Amino acid sequence: MELTDAIRRNPMSRFQWVIVAICILLTMVDGYEILVTSFTLPALTEHFGLDRGQQGLVASFGTLGMGIGAIFLSPLADRIGRRNHILASLAIIVVAMTLTGLATSFETFLAFRFFGGLFLGAIVPSINVLVAEYANQKRRGAVMGVYGIGLPLGAAIGGFLSLSLIDAFTWRGPYFFSAIITAVLLVVAAVVLPESVDYLVQKRPAGALRAYNKIARRIGVPESASLPVPTRPAPAKGAFVSGVFRGIMLRRTILLWISYGLVIAAFYFANGLTAKLVTETTGDADFGITAQALVAAGGVIGALLFSLASRRIHPRLVTAGIGVVGFVVFFAFAAFFDRDTMVLVLAVMVGLAVNGGVAAYYAISPSIYPVAVRAAAVGLMMGLGRAVAFFAPNVATFLQERGLSPADLYQLYGVVLLLSAVAVALLHATYRGVHSRDAMDEEDDAAETASLEAEARAAGSAAGQPVG
Repeated sequence: MELTDAIRRNPMSRFQWVIVAICILLTMVDGYEILVTSFTLPALTEHFGLDRGQQGLVASFGTLGMGIGAIFLSPLADRIGRRNHILASLAIIVVAMTLTGLATSFETFLAFRFFGGLFLGAIVPSINVLVAEYANQKRRGAVMGVYGIGLPLGAAIGGFLSLSLIDAFTWRGPYFFSAIITAVLLVVAAVVLPESVDYLVQKRPAGALRAYNKIARRIGVPESASLPVPTRPAPAKGAFVSGVFRGIMLRRTILLWISYGLVIAAFYFANGLTAKLVTETTGDADFGITAQALVAAGGVIGALLFSLASRRIHPRLVTAGIGVVGFVVFFAFAAFFDRDTMVLVLAVMVGLAVNGGVAAYYAISPSIYPVAVRAAAVGLMMGLGRAVAFFAPNVATFLQERGLSPADLYQLYGVVLLLSAVAVALLHATYRGVHSRDAMDEEDDAAETASLEAEARAAGSAAGQPVG
């Protein structure tokens, strides 16, 4: 039995669980690093004397870097390998977080935060691929559900830690702590994390057979004298366009981008400005950070509920339901914004809606696209979503300067979540009468890829262009 078949069909080995555990830890750190600016924004505002426009830039500039990194740097993994891509990104994130903690001005802080954001955005697709690839077919849904908890859990733990770190080391403490934890995980990943088997088989880099057999030994599969024959040819020219922008896929892509972009806007509003808005209302920075951490903690609950509900209801419909819940919760949060106890309770529900909603999109988006273009298409979706996220805190601070209260802003983004729910429901409706799979097996993938490439070749021939 080939290694890929063994991974897919056999019970998961201890080594596979270790890989999943490391990837979850990586997403936990990623979740903390994505939102660390939110936890430190009140202290940064005081230290640098930021006005509201500058606060919006601080809350969003890193996300702009993440969007650009997801679009332009994540595809490098297809050339250098998932493992090398993850390790290189982690190393640069360590440097970026250290430099951010050393920043001496508002401008240098923004520059270093943007630099780190490039690689925070680039690393996520590679981690996603490794988790999905090393989970067997039986456990893949459960593994991906648990994996989705990593980002909000890391943000929640990091939020509570930030209270002590800021008290002890000023706003710089959380960034230095992040750099240290990332450096430790870099060493662990370098020692333990394997390369993607698919990359070894398809790309055949130097030492591929040796790496392939090392993985086989760790999983308990007999070694091979040679690498298996690649299961699919390289995608034809035009395959990406056919798989993402032609026919019914164009409609699905547009609806996915709209729904994901809207939920990401609400996500970065809630996670970027809740601490600041609650601090301004209550006058207590620690209370604001606590509310922000509870938003992240609610995401853990949201991811778990999504995983449980998806066993009985289609995941896309569950995702739409989360958006509707978010609409109600955001309006409730706005109504009780000046009541301390209710703020903390509803902050958890806000996180359930926005953080859990993002985890839901991580789960539903891969199955929308054929395997030949899946990684690139999902990376593009994430990149565009995070680029959109750049505007969410800035729009909120702009509107606040024009007289909108914190409660008004939450009502506005509650409507944004409702529109996101409508868009993902319309996306689901495009599958009406179609047998939709959320976990396609290899045979289906191969057939779909062949169909996709045949369409690309036909389109190229019709245009009088050579396709290879």
